[in-house]
Amino acid sequence: MKKTVLSGMRATGKLHLGNYFGAAINYVKMQEEDLNCFYFIADWHSLTTQHDSALLRKSVKEVLVNYLACGLDPEKSSIYVQSDVKEISELYLYLNMFAHKGELEKTASFKEKSRTKGQTINAGLLTYPVLMAADILIHRANLVPVGKDQEQHLEMTRTFANRFNHVYKTDFLPEPQAYNFGNELVKIMSLDGVGKMSKSDENERNAIFLDDEPEDIRKKIKKAKTGNTPETPNEEKSPAVEGLFSLMKLVSKEETYSFFNQEFNACSIRYGDFKGQLAEDIVKYFEPIREKIKQYSADDKYLLKVSQDGAEKARINAQASLKGMREIIGINYFK
Repeated sequence: MKKTVLSGMRATGKLHLGNYFGAAINYVKMQEEDLNCFYFIADWHSLTTQHDSALLRKSVKEVLVNYLACGLDPEKSSIYVQSDVKEISELYLYLNMFAHKGELEKTASFKEKSRTKGQTINAGLLTYPVLMAADILIHRANLVPVGKDQEQHLEMTRTFANRFNHVYKTDFLPEPQAYNFGNELVKIMSLDGVGKMSKSDENERNAIFLDDEPEDIRKKIKKAKTGNTPETPNEEKSPAVEGLFSLMKLVSKEETYSFFNQEFNACSIRYGDFKGQLAEDIVKYFEPIREKIKQYSADDKYLLKVSQDGAEKARINAQASLKGMREIIGINYFK
């Protein structure tokens, strides 16, 4: 029996290089394996922090376009918008009955947002892990590709599933496991060397997006933080420089990376030349994706078909899961 894979991205705008190398490129690999693949656009999750309806519509379209441009195939994977599968919200309700307030308040993401938002924090942020669990368990997914920042949420998904199974003496809900592709997940650093690349507005100048025009890429890389030329042979690279070298390793030829790495270790690197080469290699690497983004962005009819077909396939799976849940809980009165 095929295993099921589930993953998604929040509808908070177009994808950047971190989203591509950290997630999308692996989504494409998984759909070529013997797996049932479900990829969704998390618009409900976005509502925990985003209440601009026009921006939400724009962001959902951008993520779908980027998915397709990166190589996700609607014939091989179910690609859908979260809110088009209403069954998720019903499972979200049931799972909330198995989530404890104390454990939700202790999640790293909630504590971080609590510190920045203060008293304006909403219940959706508190129960974010429950909705994430519903996304996964609605398909009874076995495998979930997650980054380090989502591992705690996946563990909570297993907790909710186990509680349900224990209370109702069943094994209906599986324990989803992290899917790691056999190697460490790629983390693309922000161009200022502080943290990972982000889609947030304040960090837009420190992120390279898949649809950035060549001149924009060149400008961003030119302004990327590097620091002083190394003074000691083979000295450790700063986080900012290491981030740029990591990016070069992904988009450039092996000999190009080796050349500049040797130049750094020999304390003779010219950062202007290094960043110039990196920019050109990024432009060339993403040119096919950039052209596909333009193509799909202009075809609303096709995007509608993809989202509708994907939602229909997802609902078939979701309805089967809910039918089983209702029967186990006993919500089948007078039948």
